[in-house]
Parts: sequence; C-alpha cells; structure tokens
Amino acid sequence: MALIKSVRGFTPQIGENVFLADNATIIGDVVIGNDCSIWFNTVLRGDVNSIRIGNRVNIQDGSVIHTLYEKSVAEIGDDVSIGHNVVIHGAKIENGALIGMGAIVLDHAVIGEGALVAAGSVVLSGTQVEPGSIYGGTPAKFIKKIDSEQSKEINQKIAKNYLMYSEWYK
Repeated sequence: MALIKSVRGFTPQIGENVFLADNATIIGDVVIGNDCSIWFNTVLRGDVNSIRIGNRVNIQDGSVIHTLYEKSVAEIGDDVSIGHNVVIHGAKIENGALIGMGAIVLDHAVIGEGALVAAGSVVLSGTQVEPGSIYGGTPAKFIKKIDSEQSKEINQKIAKNYLMYSEWYK
C-alpha cells in the first residue's frame, strides 16, 4: 500500500480511479485529480508547499515532485505524462505536455501546453518553454515546433496506455 502521510495539518487528497503503486509516497499538501497513475518509487512531497496534479496524469517510476519552502509550488495540468526518474521542483507543467525520462525541471519554469521536454534534459529555473515545442539538452534549449495535433495524439496515447497499465494492478 502506498505511503500517504499528513504533514503540518495537510493531508493528501486523491481523486477517483487513481492508481497508487505500493511504494509510492504522497506527503502533505498534495491534490491529485481523477484517472491518474502514480508509479513505483515515486515521491510527491508536499511538505514545504503545495503540489497540484490534474486529471489523467501519469507520473512514472522513480519520479520526484517537490517545491521550495514559501517560494514555489508544483502545478501539473491535465493529460500530462511524466517519464521515469523525472525531477520536477516547483515548476508548472501545462496541459498535454510530456516530460521525458530523466529530465529535471526546476523552480518557476513553465512547460507550455503540448510541449515536450526531451529525455535527460535540464530545464533551468524560470525557463519558459513555448506551447507546442520541443526543448532538449543541458541546459534545455528550443529545438523545434511540433504539430499540435501530433503532440496531442502522442500524449493522449501514452496517457491512455498508462491508464490501461494501472488497471492491471487493481
């Protein structure tokens, strides 16, 4: 069973039809929407500030979401896929974005709607990733624009697949 822990008077709120892997850790001021999946060894640590997660979000194995005390919050929109071993620290990820495996997204960065952050990239604090674009590298830089329909199709397929995978564990 996942570890769900209250801290500083905040108890995580979890929506309907959410899969929490047995060793996922959800702490403090965390709100998770409906139809989400939080995978093995993932940590959502809302002890120092808030974490808000939309609907149909998958946060894959080994990822960590955290914030800065009184300085940043983590916001993740709807239909977002967060790859394995991603770190999101006090950033905003808008609807339909995809964060590739092993990427790091730092405080006050904004990943625009339908954008893709390539695997292994480091998005520095305050970076604004334009909607419908691909960013990659260390530090992450603009690579190219992507077709919004293609981006939406890819991310919806991933989100649907992860919803299906989560059903295998229920």
